[in-house]
Amino acid sequence: MFYLWLYPLHTEISFFNVFRYLSFRIIYAAVTAFVIAFLLAPPMIKKLQELKLGQRVREEGPSRHLAKTGTPTMGGILIIFAVLLSTLLWADITNLYVWLVMLSIVGFGLVGFVDDYVKILKGRPKGLTAFQKLTAQTGIALGIGLFFYSSTGYSTELSVPFFKTFTPDLGPLYIPFAVLVIVGCSNAVNLTDGLDGLAIGPVMIASVAYTIVAYAAGNRVVSDYLLIPYIEGAGELSILTAAIFGSSLGFLWFNTYPASVFMGDVGSLPLGAALGTVAVVSKHELLLLLVGGVFVMEAVSVIFQVLSFKSRGKRIFLMAPLHHHFELKGWEEPKVVVRLWIVAIILSLLSLSTLKLR
Repeated sequence: MFYLWLYPLHTEISFFNVFRYLSFRIIYAAVTAFVIAFLLAPPMIKKLQELKLGQRVREEGPSRHLAKTGTPTMGGILIIFAVLLSTLLWADITNLYVWLVMLSIVGFGLVGFVDDYVKILKGRPKGLTAFQKLTAQTGIALGIGLFFYSSTGYSTELSVPFFKTFTPDLGPLYIPFAVLVIVGCSNAVNLTDGLDGLAIGPVMIASVAYTIVAYAAGNRVVSDYLLIPYIEGAGELSILTAAIFGSSLGFLWFNTYPASVFMGDVGSLPLGAALGTVAVVSKHELLLLLVGGVFVMEAVSVIFQVLSFKSRGKRIFLMAPLHHHFELKGWEEPKVVVRLWIVAIILSLLSLSTLKLR
């Protein structure tokens, strides 16, 4: 809104010309989201405690986690609020892509909210059934995929990391592919959210990476130079991803070990969906496998564990997701978290290098 309200005044007051620049708005979107999350977290944590919205810890997990029982959860509501408000303030709200990603956030946020509600207030530890959750997620992602496919001029070709001219065209198959990217990323972040600060760290790192990707994809000069697809209007999504970084940073202050609040599914599901949707808009869907490598490893560890146990009756890992495997091997929780953050940083740097190495 600031862009629409203040930039037109630059003809009379030259200072307002700064609102024209994405770089300026990216920085202040992140700062605004951080301030909102940081200032509102304490009263929200207090309110969650009053409402007795505490985390239920599964007994089959590492025994040390039982001490976390009752820690306020559903803090993801604050993250989403900070992201949406900061985006509305600093982005060009006439941009359709911005609204599409915000719709994805709200839709998956509602699924996560219902899941958390069922877990905590209805006393069902597993929340919604897998079928219920996946059906709702797929429905939202399908709507997004159909929008892209029906949009005039939107390409169904894939941009493959490290390749300049290899751009396979999926045609109608792009719709289920987009659904897979969005739903897969959403659930992968959700699976990673099992230790204090573990999921929010890689989310921050991935959001910075996609801030750069979205900015490059939305800039004709930069995209031509890097030989990546130019997506008109995609640059505004860098405002939203910057807001994700800022709000996540503010939340991390209270989510770091030992956590005062957990984000819950109402936070992890929409954050993953937002990253997946931005990846689809910016035409860097496959890059998400590298940018979100930690999420991929966590999700794959669960898949392999289940397949191995059902087919052979044996487990590959001591426990899945992967972070619990390291815990049971004797790593302290902060060590697991920080080391996986380091992996996330390295993978994001490698992913950004692919913009040039083609």
